[in-house]
Amino acid sequence: MSGNLFTAAALGWMGVLAAAPPPAPQAAFRPHTIAADLRGGYQVVPADLNRDRRPDLIALASGLSELVWFENPGWQRRPIAGGLRGMINLAARDTDGDGIPEIVLASEFSMRPRESAGVVLLLKAQGDPRLPWSVKEIDRLPTSHRLRWAAVGPRGAAAAVNAPLAGAAADPPDYRASVPLVLYRPPEWKREVISEELQGVLHGLCITDWNRDGRDDVLTASFAGLDLFERTATGWRRTHLSDGSPEPWPRSGAGEVAVGALGKRRFLASIEPWHGNQVVVYLPEQDRWQRRPIDDSLQEGHVLETADFDGDGRQEILAGFRGPGRRVYIYWAEDARGQRWRRQTLEDGGLAAAGCAVADLNGDGRPDVACIGAATANLKWYENLGAAPARSGRLQ
Repeated sequence: MSGNLFTAAALGWMGVLAAAPPPAPQAAFRPHTIAADLRGGYQVVPADLNRDRRPDLIALASGLSELVWFENPGWQRRPIAGGLRGMINLAARDTDGDGIPEIVLASEFSMRPRESAGVVLLLKAQGDPRLPWSVKEIDRLPTSHRLRWAAVGPRGAAAAVNAPLAGAAADPPDYRASVPLVLYRPPEWKREVISEELQGVLHGLCITDWNRDGRDDVLTASFAGLDLFERTATGWRRTHLSDGSPEPWPRSGAGEVAVGALGKRRFLASIEPWHGNQVVVYLPEQDRWQRRPIDDSLQEGHVLETADFDGDGRQEILAGFRGPGRRVYIYWAEDARGQRWRRQTLEDGGLAAAGCAVADLNGDGRPDVACIGAATANLKWYENLGAAPARSGRLQ
């Protein structure tokens, strides 16, 4: 379960992606392989399932009929549930106070909405999380595709947000129909509509306390671009942040969205368009978000996260793609305003990144990375070893 030490920063150039030597150290990582038989690997979710205060890893593979988790630190494989079809996404959170997260799972997914049942399941441990969990259907919503927990209720009460890929009446490749954005509150698990304003493909979902009021808000990336949904006293309010990619429909908008911070300065990151080639940074400028593409070399971009990997107080961007080349990159800003960015290669060809997550997996206080591969069918974690010495000359 060990591998080579990744410290090299493979640099590209696109407008603000810098080509000179880095002014400060970047984080170094050591890769570890956990599994290599997860056919159609799609999502990895860190969660403490055995109450030992260490994040385990739930691995969702769309090509399998069994959902499994890997127990930290030995990464023993454990069953959650079998007999599942077309799994596509999950979210884990302890809602009943027993110390073991419940899992909300989207299954029976198809890219063709008329053929997608979009079954939403509730999975619950029956005492010992190492034994099979109970499975209960709570909803059917065609193309249910992205699930995230959000603290939207009073006193931080959580709800599971469900962002289907497209509307039930939509047809590829244009998907021209209204797509719903909904949530479920435990223990009733009844569907509540957040919005039906978006059109086309809704692919990216990010939960964040945008207005810092103690309750989570919802960011989406879709054919419409980037949108914010905030909870108000009378319901949900939509604010359109950016149109995203200027290409014509269905190459318009964005496919992923994340929020980061350069010290106290907030930024947005996206992959554009849907399953696109560009990593884009959005910086606040007066009353709008300035769009700044920093890389256009991705092939079917599908991973986007932010975290402070090197401990300098500025968050980096983690982005990966599952198409030819199969790479995962880390981008970091040279300056506090995010005008120039550098790129470090975390994974170089060995994992077709469909999903990545950030968590401190070994308890050393540094954020590590876990990624699952689609065509490569593997699950790896990348151990953050801290800041590496800066290299001289041009980095390759």
